[in-house]
Amino acid sequence: MLLDTASLYFRAYFGVPESVRAPDGTPVNAVRGLLDFIARLVRDHRPDALVACMDADWRPRWRVELIPSYKAHRVAEEVTGAPDEEETPDTLGPQVPVIEQVLDAVGLARLGAEGYEADDVIGTLAARSAGPVDIVTGDRDLFQLIDDERGVRVLYPVKGVGDLAVFDGAALHAKYGVDGAGYADLAVLRGDPSDGLPGVRGIGEKTAATLLARYGDLEGIRAAAADPVSRLTPAQRTKLKEAAGYLDVAPKVVRVARDVALPEADLTLPRVPRDASGLAQLAERWGLGGSLQRLLTALAG
Repeated sequence: MLLDTASLYFRAYFGVPESVRAPDGTPVNAVRGLLDFIARLVRDHRPDALVACMDADWRPRWRVELIPSYKAHRVAEEVTGAPDEEETPDTLGPQVPVIEQVLDAVGLARLGAEGYEADDVIGTLAARSAGPVDIVTGDRDLFQLIDDERGVRVLYPVKGVGDLAVFDGAALHAKYGVDGAGYADLAVLRGDPSDGLPGVRGIGEKTAATLLARYGDLEGIRAAAADPVSRLTPAQRTKLKEAAGYLDVAPKVVRVARDVALPEADLTLPRVPRDASGLAQLAERWGLGGSLQRLLTALAG
């Protein structure tokens, strides 16, 4: 089980009231919400191994160099003066180091890689795995990793992690008309304003799926745009040609890396905390209460 950790703690932050606080009054709603999320996932799915995948670099320079608008609207430059700092709610940022400390003390594997996003860590671990893989994320970008032959599916939170939409190949095709390999091409064509990806003007999700079904992949669509006797409409041909510069670089930006160098780590789900003493101190300092206990009970079970 691979967790898109930031996606989950953002959901926890907005799903758990900020009135959930440590003894000193510091909000810990994201911390406790995430612990409850993981406890529920462990209890419901009983994975043999679990990794909290992290964004060591949420806006990698190599992606920005290819598409400068990539996640540009999320940059908090006007607030902090740091152009590559992601704007997060004031009371969420301080909770992230606490989350990391608690996960480490519990003994849950936590992996990131300099210059890469959590998506790339997930893609690499999924590619390496010999067994079935469940990816837990609220980010549709990871639908491109779905692979029935290798048993890779996405568990997409609808409302918390107790209500998960399970996306395998059939579910993905039913919703988007593509398979996992085709989803990245669909995302390139459609674009994604939340990631600063413009897409091809006038080609939305349904049109992109139709073109992919007809021509196979992005390269096939571009070949059709260059073929004056293809079935593309004149407007589609024009729009695809106008977007040639974007289409040259967007696939590398959108496609999840699958060959990231990662540190060695024990990914096995721990039965008992790695650092019981340190965890007890964190629990007292931050008032983790029942949330931590529910996670430890799920792990012990």
